[in-house]
Amino acid sequence: MDASTLNEMIAIPPGQVVLSDRRTQRSWGVEVAPYQLAAFPVTQALYAQTTGRRPSAARGDRLPVEGVSWWDAVRFCNARSLQDGLAPVYQLRDDGEGVEWDTSADGYRLPTEAEWEHACRAGTTGPHYGPLDEIAWYRDNSHERIHDVGGKRPNPWGLYDMLGNVWDWCWDVYDAEVYGTYRVLRGGGWFDEHWSCRASARRRSHPSFQVEDVGFRLARSVTR
Repeated sequence: MDASTLNEMIAIPPGQVVLSDRRTQRSWGVEVAPYQLAAFPVTQALYAQTTGRRPSAARGDRLPVEGVSWWDAVRFCNARSLQDGLAPVYQLRDDGEGVEWDTSADGYRLPTEAEWEHACRAGTTGPHYGPLDEIAWYRDNSHERIHDVGGKRPNPWGLYDMLGNVWDWCWDVYDAEVYGTYRVLRGGGWFDEHWSCRASARRRSHPSFQVEDVGFRLARSVTR
């Protein structure tokens, strides 16, 4: 696969997804409008091309970028949008602590948690969209290291590495009353046990933290 293929965006149909949180035993339904989601996590090559930086612990152009904070991901979305002639989605406050989402902009952004799970499931109903060893790099088969994107089978909508390899940052705040500004992570990573690599599994992290099994993938709204 060449660089243009690794930047491919997949059209995701509208639908409804039921999110659930094991900690609070709460479930809630979300209607999802049509959008686009990257077929692959952002690679180190694309991140370096866009920002001039290589923050990851492991090195390889086709490896997912990791060691990037939620703020790094938001800034990347704006930078990539400008490079591709698109309107940046995020408006960052001067103090660097606040961000607003311009829903009319056509640029790149992080998926919402509901968009992520809807795309991950791709019309399936179980915890995985296929046998886990065939679709994900996780603790039992990763040899405790990160792997090139696209090495496992995609889901029915053509999305790779939705489970395993690296966790994906999402736009959403996890639980503002309990965890403040912590943001949602989805998908599981190369060092996680199988129970963390499920379509419904949720994790959280502070938006400034940079972790070696956390990356992200790009989304775009369908604008009229």
